[in-house]
Amino acid sequence: MDAAAPVRIGTTGVTVTCFGLGCAPLGGLYESVSDEQARATVDRAWELGVRYFDTAPLYGSGLSEQRVGEALRGRPRGEFVLSTKVGRLLAEGGRADPIFEGAPAVGPVFDFSYDGALRSLEASLERLGLDRIDVALIHDPDDHYEEARDGAHRALLRLRDEGVVGAIGVGMNQSELLVRFARETDVDCFLLAGRYTLLDGGALAELLPLCVESGIVVIAGGVFNSGILASDDGSGHFDYREATHEQSERVRRLAAACARWNVPLQGAALQFPLGHPAVACVLVGCRSPAEVAEDVRLLELEVPPGLWEELLSG
Repeated sequence: MDAAAPVRIGTTGVTVTCFGLGCAPLGGLYESVSDEQARATVDRAWELGVRYFDTAPLYGSGLSEQRVGEALRGRPRGEFVLSTKVGRLLAEGGRADPIFEGAPAVGPVFDFSYDGALRSLEASLERLGLDRIDVALIHDPDDHYEEARDGAHRALLRLRDEGVVGAIGVGMNQSELLVRFARETDVDCFLLAGRYTLLDGGALAELLPLCVESGIVVIAGGVFNSGILASDDGSGHFDYREATHEQSERVRRLAAACARWNVPLQGAALQFPLGHPAVACVLVGCRSPAEVAEDVRLLELEVPPGLWEELLSG
């Protein structure tokens, strides 16, 4: 694998790198991050050839967007791709999501309407200090499908047709509603988090084949399933909750199989989604320059075909 390898999103003019930097941690996800550390993280990614950066208004109530925009502002605009999301409008005086440390007192409010999507992107451009959004995604419309389909999606279609946005899609932690979006709307890509990993193949039966058939590109996020695949002992969280005994046991079996082939489990977890033809790149959240460097190293490790055969057969 080459982290800096360019991959086109369908028939659009947007090209992402095989490794994308997920910028939720730069908004203080679970622990605070300084402005200096956030800037250094983006800088290190750039040094390693990463040119795709993903953020959202939800991440630190705009803090991630501000920091990513500041870090990218001096870079040639045509050399990087930035994605952000619609579906959460930030209201002054509201309550920030408590999982983001150090976020300003601005509350994210669900709004998947046509006008809400337009206002959201306008505000994102202001926070980012950039002139355009390359990829606009509808953010987790789990309980708002009809509004998102008839409102936000229609707004994004207009912006794409006008050339304001390069590609449009949906980002979710589930595959079932993405199947509906694939069948009922015109989208270029999906950001699929945690549903096609070494532990969770939920998207394999229907969504991924449908994406291949429809020409919809999949960006794979959540490759460590909220952290459980980041260590060999099965400790930590799966899907943002404490892992079950069965899940921890599966991780330990996966780690043992990887050890037999002298491959770190984390390297296999990073590379696994890219084995499917629907998947263009992996999006990995990092909060420090060291994390970026380590994840890029793991993505570029050579993995023997025999390991994939063993993991897929098990």
